[in-house]
Amino acid sequence: MIDISESVMQLLLAFIVVVPLIGAAAALLPAPPGLKGKSPGQAVLRHGVTVTGAVLIAAIVLALGFDHRHPSKMQATTDISWIPALDVRIHLGIDGISLPLLVLTALLTFLCAVYSYFKMPSGPSPKAFVALLLVLESGTLATFAVLDLLLFFLAFEMVLIPMYFLIARWGGEGRTRAAWRFILFTLLGSVVMLLGLLLIGLRAGTFDMVALATDNGRSLTTSVQVVAVLAIGIGLAVKTPMWPLHSWLPDAHTAAPTVGSVLLAGVLLKMGTYGFVRILLPVAPDGFRTFAPYLAALAVIGIIYGSLACLALVRQGAKGDLKRLIAYSSVGHMGFVLLGIATMTPTGVNGALFANIAHGLITGLLFFLVGAVKDRTGSADLDSLAEGAGGALYGRAPRLGGLLAFGAVASLGLPGLAGFWGEMLAMFGAFRPAAGLSRPAFLTFMAIAAFGTLLTAAYLLIVVRRVCMGAVPEGSPELADVHRYEFAAWTPLVVLTLVAGLWPRALLGLTDPAVQQLLAGGIR
Repeated sequence: MIDISESVMQLLLAFIVVVPLIGAAAALLPAPPGLKGKSPGQAVLRHGVTVTGAVLIAAIVLALGFDHRHPSKMQATTDISWIPALDVRIHLGIDGISLPLLVLTALLTFLCAVYSYFKMPSGPSPKAFVALLLVLESGTLATFAVLDLLLFFLAFEMVLIPMYFLIARWGGEGRTRAAWRFILFTLLGSVVMLLGLLLIGLRAGTFDMVALATDNGRSLTTSVQVVAVLAIGIGLAVKTPMWPLHSWLPDAHTAAPTVGSVLLAGVLLKMGTYGFVRILLPVAPDGFRTFAPYLAALAVIGIIYGSLACLALVRQGAKGDLKRLIAYSSVGHMGFVLLGIATMTPTGVNGALFANIAHGLITGLLFFLVGAVKDRTGSADLDSLAEGAGGALYGRAPRLGGLLAFGAVASLGLPGLAGFWGEMLAMFGAFRPAAGLSRPAFLTFMAIAAFGTLLTAAYLLIVVRRVCMGAVPEGSPELADVHRYEFAAWTPLVVLTLVAGLWPRALLGLTDPAVQQLLAGGIR
């Protein structure tokens, strides 16, 4: 770790949030003659790599300068009055909860920019693509950095338009319908969420998230908390996505370009669960406690539903799309995150935050891999890929097959890889939930979630068997193995999946003190 002054930390955080917006505007301008390279399209794609790379470097420096001895303390804080009439402030800051998500967002966006530089999705001008990618990055980073309820809402909404156009203009078959479902579901949820945020801010007399968390709901009556949690929770649940508000997700993932699916699964879904932890748990604890058993019940339903949907897709003759399968698996994995949050215990919430990061790494890798398989074979249909006894990816493209198997076993929660710890801690939290919650009910939820892990292992191992195994048929076309740019984009995700699995303390050491402080009522 390095010693950086608070003023430099403030500048770094502001740089991380604002520079992608400036970069998006610059992407739409004509490239200077000396920077065009082979074509203006190549120049703007290189611009995207440069801007996202600068943001990633700033995020890494910010993480190195973060005071790891006091991760519960808000650091790199900026607090400037913006709309005095409403007491809305430009309030930024990070702690042990938001820092890992900030770095994950910067990393995945940079990897997507690198991948797109070599494998630009078919569609309109690269200028618009890069600009939308950078606006999406700015909105996501702002969501994890802002500490004002109204600013949180604005950042939360900022990502919708760029993701809509990435799906609608650069997506595959059915992209228009998928994009409309995405925008309509999330906008409707956001309208309800805004009402809940306004209710909290007006009743408490402030929209400042730090002040509200420190107050710990004391200035809000139980009835106000219940209404606020219901309204805000619906908006957050749509983005998470929680069963039964998930139906927009499979279509969006199936139609989205590869980098769109990576960012949607790896980053955007985390915004919903982050809102549960950052806003609802500390600001309205009594209201959240009322709904916690129902949230846990819907979470475990989502775990089983997602697994059963995946098992239906992997059946021979089902014509299951691999991207659709990973989308349904996300419903199950995010169910573990919601279960951990619903326990209202440090163990469960830490598990939820760990599972968030693990899901971003592993599912981001899986979408990259499935996109590569589709580019090589022309299909993500499981039956087409597994003609006869199997797709023989081990024989035709061994490195690609090995990486796909690695992503699958990481996703099923193999001990020693990142996917294991979050799910285990979420279930441990359910074993002994917070005071006031029914332990028999949560023990039941834990048992159902444990059964869900068996179903998850079943469908992912079937995917590996059908796609990777089998004899190479005579006369089958050769498949290109992993390219250098693909290694560059995927290696960080593989390494971090291993590091998080073998050394979970690196992440839990950041989140645990911040979670303890948050649940105790306050942020310092």
